[in-house]
Amino acid sequence: MTASHDRHGNPYRSRSLWLDRLGDLTRRPALTTDLDVDVAVVGGGFTGLWTAYHLALRQPDRRIAVIEAEIVGYGAAGRNGGWAGAGIAGSAGRYARRSGWPRTREAAALVEQAVDGIGGVTETERIDCGFVKGGTLAIATTGPQWDRLRARFEAQTGTGMLESGSKLLDAAEARALVATPGLVGGSFTPHCARIDPARLVRGLAEACEARGVQIFEGTPATAVAAGTVRTAGGTVTARSVLLATEAWTTGLSRSTASFLPLTSMMIATEPLPAAVWDELGWPHGLTVRDQRHLFFYAQRTPDDRIAIGGRGAPYSLRDPLAEFDARNSEVWARLEKTLHEHFPATARYAVTHRWGGALAVPRDWSMSVGYHPATGLGHGGGYSGHGVIASYLAGRALADLVAGLDTPYTRMPWIGHRSRRWEPEPLRYLAANAIVRLLESADHHEDTTGRSARRVRLLRPVLPPA
Repeated sequence: MTASHDRHGNPYRSRSLWLDRLGDLTRRPALTTDLDVDVAVVGGGFTGLWTAYHLALRQPDRRIAVIEAEIVGYGAAGRNGGWAGAGIAGSAGRYARRSGWPRTREAAALVEQAVDGIGGVTETERIDCGFVKGGTLAIATTGPQWDRLRARFEAQTGTGMLESGSKLLDAAEARALVATPGLVGGSFTPHCARIDPARLVRGLAEACEARGVQIFEGTPATAVAAGTVRTAGGTVTARSVLLATEAWTTGLSRSTASFLPLTSMMIATEPLPAAVWDELGWPHGLTVRDQRHLFFYAQRTPDDRIAIGGRGAPYSLRDPLAEFDARNSEVWARLEKTLHEHFPATARYAVTHRWGGALAVPRDWSMSVGYHPATGLGHGGGYSGHGVIASYLAGRALADLVAGLDTPYTRMPWIGHRSRRWEPEPLRYLAANAIVRLLESADHHEDTTGRSARRVRLLRPVLPPA
C-alpha cells in the first residue's frame, strides 16, 4: 500500500499495515487556546502515552496533556515490527561501566518483566492488539551466522545478561519451530510477544483519556522549554514538560545531532491459508529473525499474514524523516526476496503493504531517560529499534521521576545516561549510507563464500552492540 491517502482521503492509513487495519482515524481536536496543566507530554507515541498512563494511575488528580503533531501512533508506535521483546536497548557493557554489572543485570531482569507488564495492561484495559507471548526464534543459515549467534550466546552467559530460559538449538530443533530452508541452528528466548502496535498505542490513548488525560492531535510543538510548550493554537504552561518525540526529536534545532534517524522498512503479505501455516509450522506469537548483518525480523500477524522488516533504507541528506517513496524500492525488493527465500510457500501470494518508519539511534546506540526536578524538563528516547519494550520502561521511569518516587525503574542504568553527539552533516549522511553498503556487501560475501566478512570490523565503533 503506497498511496498517500485511502479512498476516504485519510492520509494515515498508508503509513503501515497496522494503521490501515484500524477503524476511525479521524484526528482528535487540536489545541486552540492556552492551557495550564501539571504535566505536558510532547509526543503521542508509546513513550508519551505510557508516561501519561502511569502518572494518571499514580496521581489521578494530576492534570496531564499530551501534545501530538499528527495522530496517536503516527510515528514509530504505529509502524514498527510488532515485537514486545526483551533485550536491553543499548550496550550492556557501556551501562555497566557507569552503573556496574549488578545493576545492569537487574535492568535485564526488569526488561524481561516488561513483556508481561505490557500484556497485563492489555488485559486490564481490554486492548485487543493480538498480544500473544510466544518468544523469539533467531535463525542461522550460514556458518558465519551460526558462529555469531553462538559467540553472542556465550558472551551473554559470561556476563550474566543471557535472558532466562534462553537456549541454543540445533538445525532440527529450530526447524521444529519454523520450517525454513538451509537452517544451521538457532536460539530461542521466551521473552517476546507478538502485537499489533497501532491497536496497542490507540488503545493506550483511550485508557489515558478514561483517566482524565487530555490528548490534542494535529498540534505540532513549535518550541519546547522549561515550563512551556508553544504551538500554533496556544501555549501550554506546565510544571513538568516531557519530550517523547523519539526520531522526531531531530526536528528540534538544539537536538539535531542527538540522534541519527534511520529508516526501517516493512512489507506484509495477504492473509495466508491454513495450508501454508501447516507447512511452516509457525505458531501464533512466535517472532523470527535471522543473523545477517542487515537482518530481518518477522511475525505472524493476528490475521495470518507475514509482516517482515529490515534495515538498509538510504539515508536522505535533505530530509532524513521523509516518508517512504521510490528511493526505498530496493529495500522492499530485498525484503520480498528474503521472504520468499526463507518461507518459499509465500511466493504464490501477494505482498499487499509496504511501508517505512524512522527510529532514533544515539551515537552509542544506548537509550536515555532523564528528568530535572528543578526545571521540570524530562525526556525519554534513543531506543535504536527496541522501542516497544524500551518505551514502556521509559514511561514508567518518567512517571515515577515526575512523581518523586524511588523505584526500580528510576534506578536503571539508562537514567541520566548521555551519549555523545553525532558528527555534523554531511558526515552523518556519508557514514550512514557507507555503512549500509558495506553491511550489504558483507552479507553477500558470507552467503556466497561461507566465510565471515572481516570488513565489518571496520564499522564496530558505529554499529549496534553485539
